[in-house]
Amino acid sequence: MELTKASIHDIHFLNEIKHSKIDDCTLIGDKGYVSEPIQQDLFTTRQIRLFTPIKSNQHDKKRIPFIFMKSRKRIETLFSQLCDQLMLKRNYAKTTKGLSVRILCKIAAVTMLQYINYQNQKPLNHLKDALAS
Repeated sequence: MELTKASIHDIHFLNEIKHSKIDDCTLIGDKGYVSEPIQQDLFTTRQIRLFTPIKSNQHDKKRIPFIFMKSRKRIETLFSQLCDQLMLKRNYAKTTKGLSVRILCKIAAVTMLQYINYQNQKPLNHLKDALAS
């Protein structure tokens, strides 16, 4: 797990990926990662395919596969739930280790709620349904 300042642009993360041991995989990014030279560089150096949603002003619009859009929506919903329902941004941690533990505890709680929904045959991201069961 790596933490950076909010002022650091997301695209700098891709440069770190390029120099890591990760290779031959697919990444799903947001619109901030749209950069043809960076995408080509990732693929030629590490065989990493980067899919991003299309912008309305893009000339060469290649739609990404539906399964990636569906996965991305689930991830965005989960982040929103972590921030809103489990108050992820409000944690009062004083150290990086304390922050990591608090985030992991909240992720474990969401995982348990999703498991309860799975057992009761309810939609996974409906966390409040798990509490009502």
